[in-house]
Amino acid sequence: MPKPSHLLRLTDIIEALELIRNEMADVTLHEFESDRRRQWMIERGIEIISEASRHLPDALKKRHSEIPWPKVAGIGNILRHDYERIAYDVLWHVVRDDLPVLESVCREELAAEIAREQDRKP
Repeated sequence: MPKPSHLLRLTDIIEALELIRNEMADVTLHEFESDRRRQWMIERGIEIISEASRHLPDALKKRHSEIPWPKVAGIGNILRHDYERIAYDVLWHVVRDDLPVLESVCREELAAEIAREQDRKP
């Protein structure tokens, strides 16, 4: 039986978060603002997170109201359509302050769903 699409989306989010975390470990704001390659990588990771979040079930989002889900979805639009207005200091703070909370929630949800699947197996 194929995995429900929200499990695939949670996995996509977690993988993007891991890549972002690894790429931004110990990176200062000044280093980030002057590294166009790294900016592109982080933008792409956040775009993936944004798009995948749009496909998560409403029940999951309601369980985690501490996450500003409309903003998670909306940041992708900014990166895609208003890219010339990206404030890299804001993006740096999103990576540092907001993404760890999102990663924790997504890992919790994925683990819970995997446990439910195990319980359903005969």
